[in-house]
Amino acid sequence: MRAIVTGQIGMDKKPYLDAAARFAGQQGEALAMYHIGDLMYKEGPDVRPGKILDLPISRLNSLRRAAFKDIISGSRDQKNVLVNTHATFRWRHGLFAAFDYDQITAIKPDLFICLVDNIEVVHHRLHEEHDIDATLKDCMVWREEEILATELMSKAIPGSQFYILSRGRHQPTTKTLFRLICRPGMRKVYPSFPMSHVVDMPDVLAEIDAFRAALADHFITFDPGDVDEKLLLDRSIAAAKDGKDYLDVTPHTFGGSAAGKPIRVRVREVLDIAGDVDGQIYMRDFKLVDQSDMIVSYIPELPGGVPGLSSGVERELHHAFEHTKEVFVVWKPKKAPSPFITETATRIFKSTEEALKYFEENGYFGEKNLFGN
Repeated sequence: MRAIVTGQIGMDKKPYLDAAARFAGQQGEALAMYHIGDLMYKEGPDVRPGKILDLPISRLNSLRRAAFKDIISGSRDQKNVLVNTHATFRWRHGLFAAFDYDQITAIKPDLFICLVDNIEVVHHRLHEEHDIDATLKDCMVWREEEILATELMSKAIPGSQFYILSRGRHQPTTKTLFRLICRPGMRKVYPSFPMSHVVDMPDVLAEIDAFRAALADHFITFDPGDVDEKLLLDRSIAAAKDGKDYLDVTPHTFGGSAAGKPIRVRVREVLDIAGDVDGQIYMRDFKLVDQSDMIVSYIPELPGGVPGLSSGVERELHHAFEHTKEVFVVWKPKKAPSPFITETATRIFKSTEEALKYFEENGYFGEKNLFGN
């Protein structure tokens, strides 16, 4: 498969993608890697590191076209190809495209993947690596633009697929990226589970984490919990009530200079993006369902025997059902599920283990025949 991977500046894609290529090699698969930025600097040796976006757009376009020309020539006979680039730039020149359709078409990509990450981490990396003044709001807008532009690129290439993929908060999603490119026949799953209202329930969180990990072992998973800015927003609201101006956040991200170091976030800036956080969660999670073959939802039992069925999980289940996805539910509460669950679910299980046994016995763990025969 041939993939073009995009993502806004501040994603720190290169070490993540290089790790995916190393993992591919460990699995006996060659994954040819092309970093557009590196190739552009090679074409313009007079450009100082970190300053390429300050060039006139005409020179920037010329360097980019030369880099893509090398990729088109060099990747012609490669089986698995990954091109690391951007779809858009929002810089001193304003907003502008980072691609040309004729060259994108010549690469013949099968996949377009837009990487995303928690916005406070992206914002931190951006300012650590570049001399620029951008707010959290700027970064949120840029992310939306990058997702939309990448999706439009995919729509212009007949037969290509578009995916949104998170880098991962607690564990890197490099295995997921490898599977998308080198194991495309594996089933794609959206794990659904309650999030915000179980954040203070460690036992329930442990159950949910075990469920998520089990699915990730056997499927290509698009986990909504890998980007969780709602938690950042809730913490900022609480901090504002306490009269605090700043919030210290410890990122759980893979690689890069921001990993593991506390990030100081301005509370006012987070409150300013409250609408963006909610709107993008709504948009992104439904897109993650749409790009999956099936949804598997874990409904825990909360204290007092209450089913942990959040409004978000209900909407995801209904959305998946309406879009003809397979809908599976792991129902843990003793209280029976409502008809809104039983009438839309393909199958309901009593435990994660029961679900996994069913998937194994019915051939869900292998690769599908992409040609339907």
